[in-house]
Amino acid sequence: MLELLLCSLLTIFPDYLYRRYRQGKRLGKEITFFSVWFELRWGITACLMLTVSLITVIFYFHPSTNTATLFYRTVPIIPETTGRVAEVHVEFSAAVKKGDVIFKLDSSKQQAAMETARRKIAEVDAAMLSAQSDILKAEGQIQEAKGAYQQASDELDTKRELQRRSPGIVPARDIEKLEVLLAGRQGTLDSVNAAKQSATIRVTALLPAEKASAEAALAEAQVDLDKTSIRAGVDGRVEQFALRPGDIVNPMIRSAGILIPDNAGRTLSAGFGQIEAQVMKVGMVAEASCISKPWTIIPMVVTSVQNYIAAGQFRGGEQLVEAQQVQAPGTILAFLEPMYKGGLDGVTPGSSCVVNAYTSNHDLIDSKETGTFQRLALHAVDAVGIVHAMLLRVQALLLPVKTLALSGH
Repeated sequence: MLELLLCSLLTIFPDYLYRRYRQGKRLGKEITFFSVWFELRWGITACLMLTVSLITVIFYFHPSTNTATLFYRTVPIIPETTGRVAEVHVEFSAAVKKGDVIFKLDSSKQQAAMETARRKIAEVDAAMLSAQSDILKAEGQIQEAKGAYQQASDELDTKRELQRRSPGIVPARDIEKLEVLLAGRQGTLDSVNAAKQSATIRVTALLPAEKASAEAALAEAQVDLDKTSIRAGVDGRVEQFALRPGDIVNPMIRSAGILIPDNAGRTLSAGFGQIEAQVMKVGMVAEASCISKPWTIIPMVVTSVQNYIAAGQFRGGEQLVEAQQVQAPGTILAFLEPMYKGGLDGVTPGSSCVVNAYTSNHDLIDSKETGTFQRLALHAVDAVGIVHAMLLRVQALLLPVKTLALSGH
């Protein structure tokens, strides 16, 4: 309607002025309700053609959509293990900080595992003390065995010296007995040395390894115990949290609730028609009006344009894709952010919005390679964007009235 009124000022109105003051025809006399088409046919025809052209130019170069929403993703509150809820630390709706405990699962099994790991560490420490005592005992036995060995060796050397000096003075049987005794004393010395080495290995290698394993088991039990306390991963707000003590939660089947991160829904996602795929560019200036913040125009800028249309995706299977199954044509998804800090303050995440994007040809107009007629055309394209801006403001003005007074609720 606004385009039609604007075009009529350039076509029908000058045609009427020509008929009235140039040809002398008067409204209600020569120009009547029945003769208006014949009298103003040139102006009416030009008005319709100009209106259609203007609407086409406006909606193509300055696309608009009412399918824009502040989408946001929620974080599911899911434990890593299945268990029964023992404690709940938040209400039905509450703000949480990163690291805050939301609820706890029954941890009796994990606490028992930690106690077992602690007892194992204490057992290894006791075994360490016992092994150190064994080393001291073995050292004493080594000294005793060395003394006995040295005594037998000295006695054997003495009798061998006497036998060398005075053959036959020492019976050969005595020398053989001393040799056997010396060999036995050597075996005893080797045995106690082996016992000391075994105790030393146990102290320096075996028991430390067992303690490290016990400490690792304790750390694993601590991790399992920590998993029973489900904490918030980000700052946000828990909503519709109806979990209560005694409930069973399962990470594969049933989540405990949802957490909405802070600053969720700060990016506006708008779906534009496919015909505008060549027009939508990153950096385009846009404006938005959201139903949750009426009578407000929010300056926006296009930060990203998705290069794929969601309606065309398919999941591979045993059947061929049939194009007729795609009922909706799909849209070009563009992501917009407020041009100024805090531009979306007061807009509820998930709110529906109306978005206008505006093409700017300033760089082409300033280019020396652009011809005169092309510059005029580009100036006209940029100028008609004001019509769309006026339409958006009219929509923003009438939206509360239409929603509250004319919707029938």
